[in-house]
Amino acid sequence: MSLGNKLAADLPFLRRYARALTGSQEAGDALVRSLLETAVADVQVRTSLEGGRVALYRAFNAIWTSAVADRVKAADGAGFHEAAAQAQLGKITPLSRQALLLTTLEDFSPAQAGEILGRSTGEVEELVREAIAEIDRQTMASVLIIEDEPLISMQLEELVRSLGHDITGTAATRTQAQSLAQQALPGLVLADIQLADGSSGLDAVDDIKALGDVPVIFITAYPERLLTGCCQEPTYLITKPFTEASVRAAIGQALFFGSGRPVD
Repeated sequence: MSLGNKLAADLPFLRRYARALTGSQEAGDALVRSLLETAVADVQVRTSLEGGRVALYRAFNAIWTSAVADRVKAADGAGFHEAAAQAQLGKITPLSRQALLLTTLEDFSPAQAGEILGRSTGEVEELVREAIAEIDRQTMASVLIIEDEPLISMQLEELVRSLGHDITGTAATRTQAQSLAQQALPGLVLADIQLADGSSGLDAVDDIKALGDVPVIFITAYPERLLTGCCQEPTYLITKPFTEASVRAAIGQALFFGSGRPVD
């Protein structure tokens, strides 16, 4: 298989990671484009990508690390804007969260995540423990679940409650979701894409966002369809069948950024 074909298969999921890492579709997709542009211009980088999915994410990590370094340098020269700059730096995903996203959302082993981050397996495992502990300390959120499969809806409700959050309601259609959000705007939305009456979870979320700025996590069996980088797409995506670890990581990251300004 050619390098181009290999990258085409893996890029949607790299976009998923990049968006979760930055809290923004625009910023995450821009970093992925930067990696591809670097690969086109640099034969050494392009050759390194022949190493497969781990090599791709490792190369992306170098781009991300460089972007963070630039942001730190800008903050160092912030002058009287220092407080604002430091606040923005506080929204850069820490290494512990990177390790958690890699081992849950992207399903890498601790050893593979260590290769990507340049850390030992033991260090990655400790970083993951730190991230989980930090997420467990996060402020409780009120969560609206939009899911038309009753069993999945119940599983999500139990999982969300076990993580310490409240449920504002569950909806199986766009109309139900809109009604619930009008009664009480949630602090977080978990939404399926295809709903019971043929309506779209994407449209339901647009209705809710018209009421207020709410972080949203989409849950779908076909994430690659919403990770093309070609149009307005979700920032946070979980693949069905989901795991508790992936839901925990996605919720933690979505609430980490919340409605604040993401890293550009």
